[in-house]
Amino acid sequence: MKICLCIKQVPGTTQVEVDPVTGVLKRDAVAGKLNPYDLYAIETAMRLKEEKDAYVCAITMGPGQAKDVLMEAMYMGADDAVLISDRKFAGADVLATSYTLSKGIYAASEGIHASGQDINVLSEGICASCGFDLILCGKQTTDGDTAQVGAEIAEFLGIPHANNVLSIEEAAEDYVIVRINLESHIATQKMPLPCLLCMDSEVNSPRLPSYLRKKELSGRQVRTLTLADLDDKEEKHYGLAGSPTQVERIFPPDKNTSRETLEGDEAILAGQLADILRERKFI
Repeated sequence: MKICLCIKQVPGTTQVEVDPVTGVLKRDAVAGKLNPYDLYAIETAMRLKEEKDAYVCAITMGPGQAKDVLMEAMYMGADDAVLISDRKFAGADVLATSYTLSKGIYAASEGIHASGQDINVLSEGICASCGFDLILCGKQTTDGDTAQVGAEIAEFLGIPHANNVLSIEEAAEDYVIVRINLESHIATQKMPLPCLLCMDSEVNSPRLPSYLRKKELSGRQVRTLTLADLDDKEEKHYGLAGSPTQVERIFPPDKNTSRETLEGDEAILAGQLADILRERKFI
């Protein structure tokens, strides 16, 4: 089984500047961290690796520093990592991001196939546009919170998908059986491979990165894919140019840190509070 892990580096702080022209976050200037929801996808992949001797490749799209989260995934047990990075991908909305990732996933699988390793030879019947048996994502990211990218990747690849996956009950050679949280009820579904699953945060308890594996992988280089490596090289399909939606305005919420202390006995305090509430039109 070949597993693709789609992960993302998100800002490690809520104090992120916004480009006033494009309306996109200035990610280069802030420290990043691995998207918390992706930890559950990584743990799911690691358990399948242990049970099925699966090959796991972590993929992310972002600037150069996004390699950090790829290495973190490798310290947790991923076999390989691929960074999709090009200035032409900057400013992408969820649709352009999903399209870029779908093309990157295919290009990454082609590179795996070209490596000549027996474990990476594309299995019979696998989707030609996918190259992996299973694609795992976190159910959403903490910077965008749209929860749309996973489903859109699957649509671009032409494979089935499921969101809010609580568990993988069975993983066979050509199908998986999953439990899905549909809010009003829990559904059990059999899905043919290849498919894409967006893992819920209730699926497992993620492991910590291995210090020994970190030492073992010291100096390991992450493969980078640019627009030149993708089969669709039309620039207008990517980044800001390929985004049908754009942010009109984004701004931090107003913070009210003022504080007023009232003192006195109960009757006086009650009257003062009532006056304040009336003044502010709460009553």
